[in-house]
Parts: sequence; C-alpha cells; structure tokens
Amino acid sequence: MNVSARNVFKGKISALVDGAVNAEVELSLPGGDKIVAIVTEGSVRSLGLAVGGDAVAYVKAPWVMLLAGPQEARFSARNQLSGKVAVLHKGAVNTEVGVELPGGSLVYAVVTNEAVMELGLKEGVAATALIKASHVILGVPA
Repeated sequence: MNVSARNVFKGKISALVDGAVNAEVELSLPGGDKIVAIVTEGSVRSLGLAVGGDAVAYVKAPWVMLLAGPQEARFSARNQLSGKVAVLHKGAVNTEVGVELPGGSLVYAVVTNEAVMELGLKEGVAATALIKASHVILGVPA
C-alpha cells in the first residue's frame, strides 16, 4: 500500500496503556527511537494492537513542528525527537527538512523557507521534531 504520509515508521509495539476512551501506544523503531500514538480503544481492538506486535506509524510532514538548537522550553507534544538536520529540499515556498534521529530514523517536516532561515536550519544543525501523539496514525500489516 502506498500512502501520502511522508513519515512511515515500521516497528514493534513496546508499550500500550489502556484508558477509558483512548490508549497510548509506544512503537519502538529498529534503531531504538520511539514514536507514541494516541488511538481510540476501538482502534486497539479492531487492529489487534498488543505489546510485541508489529505496527506502522504514519505522520504527514506538515504536522511536524521543528525547533532548532537546544530546547529552552517544555512542550505538550508527546513526541519530542531530537537529532540533526540531514536533508533540506528547498521549494518555491516551503522546504522539506529531514531530521536524523540517533537511531538512524529520519523525521520529515515541511516548513516555510522563511522559517528555515529564521531557525538557521542547515545540514548538521541540532533540531527537534515535535509531533503530537494524536497526529500519529497507526496501521498493522494485513
């Protein structure tokens, strides 16, 4: 299956916390990086989500926010993935920025060219990708 989400992370479910309405699902990626998703309990049941199971996390690049340099504030985004800028593809209005995480995963964000300049983003610069857990869509192999 092909999808339009730029970020596709395949991994194993390493934690699952059930709630009355939603569940928090932690996905461990092959390099050790982790992505957390919030899904409904109905999705947990219908997808058969369980610790140790395979899953795929999808995140559209425009849903990813970027910070440059060291974090000087705390944020409510559950996923705060720090690494270094490894990819910059500049367009007429926006730039696709790829942040390489310590485990080797790449997280892509699409931000304005102006934001790239204001943040001083270039290859090798420390950056953090912020992704709300509610913006992570989970799928399971058929």
